[in-house]
Amino acid sequence: MHTSVLPLPRLTPLLLAVLVALSGCPAPTEVYTEVELDVTVPPETPANAQIFLQGTHPAFRTSARGLELFYQGGQLFSARAKLPEGKEVTFTAKMASPQEQVPLELSGQPAGSWRYTARADEEKAGFTVERWGPPEGLSGPRTVFLVTVPATTPPDDVIWLSGNQPELGEWNGAGVKLHKAMDNRYAASLSFQPGTLLAFKATRGSWATVEKDMLGQEIEDHVFRTGEGYEHVPFTVEWWADFGTMPPPQVRTGNIEYLFGVKPKDETLRERDVIVWLPPDYHENPSRHYPVLYMHDGQNLMDATTAAYGREWNVDETAQQLVEAGEVEPLIIVGVYNAEEERIAEYTPVPFPPKYEDAGRADAYGRFLVEELKPLIDSEYRTRPDAASTGLAGSSLGGLVSLYLGLEYPGTFTRLGVISPSVWWADRDILRYVEQYTGPTSLRIWEDIGTDEGTGPEAETVADADKLYQTLKAKGWKDADLKYTVVQGGRHNERAWSERFGDILRFLFPPTP
Repeated sequence: MHTSVLPLPRLTPLLLAVLVALSGCPAPTEVYTEVELDVTVPPETPANAQIFLQGTHPAFRTSARGLELFYQGGQLFSARAKLPEGKEVTFTAKMASPQEQVPLELSGQPAGSWRYTARADEEKAGFTVERWGPPEGLSGPRTVFLVTVPATTPPDDVIWLSGNQPELGEWNGAGVKLHKAMDNRYAASLSFQPGTLLAFKATRGSWATVEKDMLGQEIEDHVFRTGEGYEHVPFTVEWWADFGTMPPPQVRTGNIEYLFGVKPKDETLRERDVIVWLPPDYHENPSRHYPVLYMHDGQNLMDATTAAYGREWNVDETAQQLVEAGEVEPLIIVGVYNAEEERIAEYTPVPFPPKYEDAGRADAYGRFLVEELKPLIDSEYRTRPDAASTGLAGSSLGGLVSLYLGLEYPGTFTRLGVISPSVWWADRDILRYVEQYTGPTSLRIWEDIGTDEGTGPEAETVADADKLYQTLKAKGWKDADLKYTVVQGGRHNERAWSERFGDILRFLFPPTP
């Protein structure tokens, strides 16, 4: 016998609610979680920008313009929203002023909406606006100039570019006006034919206020050849012509000594100088012994006259101030000069052919530090020679080799400053090295990276630094011994490293009870 099966009616939300009410069961309720929504904007975003999140969910309709984002520093805006757990919401950002613009892809096409599903264990979510533009998008090449000016620049002064193209005023002293942008920079966005060679300088409105170098001397023109897409041209103004001659840089603060011409036993390594900073009470307390921090690129640390580009880390000034204030343990800092053109070879664990096939001499450099230089320092100065009292730090490739040698010699170094590390080296070989590491995970490690340290295959990026941090965590490092910091707007230079060196010292050498 054939039996007909009638289809069940589709339960609309209203019918479902009626059935639930008749059954006596409580109606299901949505569970909400509060999420911090972090939005990173392009660096040319105006400093006075008002930015909102807009979407169909009520959380994005707190005002007629949407959910307002608040500036957090660098290029970061944030807002908090209560969102339903497990349900996808869609939304986008909009710049409401000083001009109305929407997010675009790097290609110039409208970026569309973001999709996000909140989870109970998630407290924040990040999103990125790659560039701004009109709702219909933008086509053609676009060159964005980003200018960092001296801190002493009057805040109300207008910054200009003057250069060799009509769009740059053809060297009239005030070609294009820049607007105040994120992170205390100035910006302008212009369009040129691809392949145009630009030459330009910054002024404050005339040649009497043109930029100079940090000693008040003339500089060469900035040059840039334009491409076919959306590109940034960052540069830094060191000084202005009408500011006069800059005072000579402060050098060598505190008790500083030198070991000149230290020659490694390995004939393949060059001799080098070593600069030694001693704590303020070193000579007054002859019975006291001190922990030691060894640092690479020693000529850049304490003396602007020997530093690359005339800029030092101000290691001596910072250490002097923090030790005297009781914020760090009194310590000895040993700056090991690099071997100039051999620097890349000595600071890299493996070769990276074809361009760097002669590199990969970190093991030889490490033996010099551990078997020759450290015993010399321990014999010449009142150190605490144990591993628990000894650190190693450096930036860029110096950050890479600090981590590598720290893991190679955990019986010698236990406090590591891995600053702007070159994770990219040899197709990220350091990640594989950490994954295979079997030593102790109690080493105290500071790792940091700036958001503006560069792009491309040979650049220190947040993505690479994140991978290194996660790899260390996976090996067992706990937050108490692993401090990872992303510096919003941080650049890849001595000025940036100088600004955060105090935090590095506080973490690696906290004051003892």
